[in-house]
Amino acid sequence: MDAQRNQDAKSPAPQGAPRRAAIARTTSETAIRLAIDLDGTGRAEITTGVGFLDHMLTALARHSLIDMEIEAQGDLHIDFHHTTEDVGIVLGQAVRQALGDKRGIRRYGAALIPMDEALAEAALDISGRPFLAWSVPFARPKIGEFDTELVEEFFRAFAFNAGVTLHVTLKAGTNAHHVAEACFKALARALRMAVEPDPRAAGAIPSTKGSLEG
Repeated sequence: MDAQRNQDAKSPAPQGAPRRAAIARTTSETAIRLAIDLDGTGRAEITTGVGFLDHMLTALARHSLIDMEIEAQGDLHIDFHHTTEDVGIVLGQAVRQALGDKRGIRRYGAALIPMDEALAEAALDISGRPFLAWSVPFARPKIGEFDTELVEEFFRAFAFNAGVTLHVTLKAGTNAHHVAEACFKALARALRMAVEPDPRAAGAIPSTKGSLEG
């Protein structure tokens, strides 16, 4: 990316601090302002200029219970690729920042979500080792004007910038809208589980290495 400008604090939040992050990122392709609260209620204020992406991000916020404020301006006269990918990048960075050193979290999350005829599974490890295993075929290339291949691009950008291992698998489904929505909602529920404080962990980092930085 050219002409990048990141404005985000790099140091982890101290133990017990609010788990929030705010990032502004500007490139020659997009300008994004984003704020999240991991301990929110699922409130969403999202404007990306891409209607279907707004719809999916609203579902992601609602079912993860992560408050999200996202404003994006991108080169939509070209296509939706840069905006979709860059929102995934910045959201992943924000989640990673808000988690700090990941002390006291559950770390793992998984969800199997039905959406009418579609059934999608997401399994997630906040490991510090970014990886995406994607097994989600789409029966058609577009949902309205939105390219279905961009769903995978968003998930990859999110996983690699959040520093998580993420597996997403479609178990059933043919309607492209339902398939995409099931994937986003499965991610939401898995993420909600993984970032939750574990009352039995006593503030420990959930790793035998003592670190979840990769």
